[in-house]
Amino acid sequence: MNHEHANAEVFNGGQREPDISASSATTRGGFLKGAAAAGAGVVGLGALAPGSALGAIARRASGGLTTSDLAILDAAEIAEALAVTTYTNIINRAPFFKGLPSDDQGYLTAAREEEMSHYLLEQSLTGKPSAYTTFYYPAGMFADAQTTLNILVTLEDAFIAAYLIGVRDFSTPGLRVTAARIMGIESDHRTLARVVGPDVAAANGGPINTITGIQKTAEPAAPPNNNGYERTLLLTNISQAVTALLPFVDVTAAGKAGFDTAKSYKFVPFSPKLPSELGAFHSLNG
Repeated sequence: MNHEHANAEVFNGGQREPDISASSATTRGGFLKGAAAAGAGVVGLGALAPGSALGAIARRASGGLTTSDLAILDAAEIAEALAVTTYTNIINRAPFFKGLPSDDQGYLTAAREEEMSHYLLEQSLTGKPSAYTTFYYPAGMFADAQTTLNILVTLEDAFIAAYLIGVRDFSTPGLRVTAARIMGIESDHRTLARVVGPDVAAANGGPINTITGIQKTAEPAAPPNNNGYERTLLLTNISQAVTALLPFVDVTAAGKAGFDTAKSYKFVPFSPKLPSELGAFHSLNG
């Protein structure tokens, strides 16, 4: 298996712009329609019970959401459900996880909690759960360390670019600041995912010294903080970010991308416990 090309279908070549062909647009339209129509009948999560501070803060701020705000939040909610599912299965299934140093294991565990916190905040704003809760990955995901880290960085690349759209396009300063706060955490996750590579044990295919993200270029894992500025991926609207995620959420798109459609992974919500209350969400004002 050529692990460096496990994510080869996510973005096109050249300037790495998303595929926004007619067929892709049709699938993307269905994706967005499904997100907008997600039923309120799905059981809510205890962490956002009516009496919770987070739920109350979010509800007070959500009355003036625009259609554009909701489109961004719907896409972000699906992305966070995908992120939680990815980290959960790395921790529970990936053979290389238990061979990592304790600080690397701690990063992956904390990232799972943080992504779940993001999901719950976004759910409290949209008033509905993620429209997609079943996810697909390339062959070798979780079993193979190189594939897993390639895809983890690919997803974090996409999340960073998507939240940068929110920084620009959300309708209020509070939402824009919140998008920036979440984007900063996704940036932490991207860097720390690259830290993990050289720490993968030889028995699990390590050390992994190059990692391929969404731009399909194998980049040295050292230094792990290799960005002077976060990458926008030339995304200009949220539908392009949705296109990048389609193979992970839609079985037809997954098949076209060469993903393993024989295996699917369910999003299992939980009540997160953040590593530090100093880094918790306080309000949409900062």
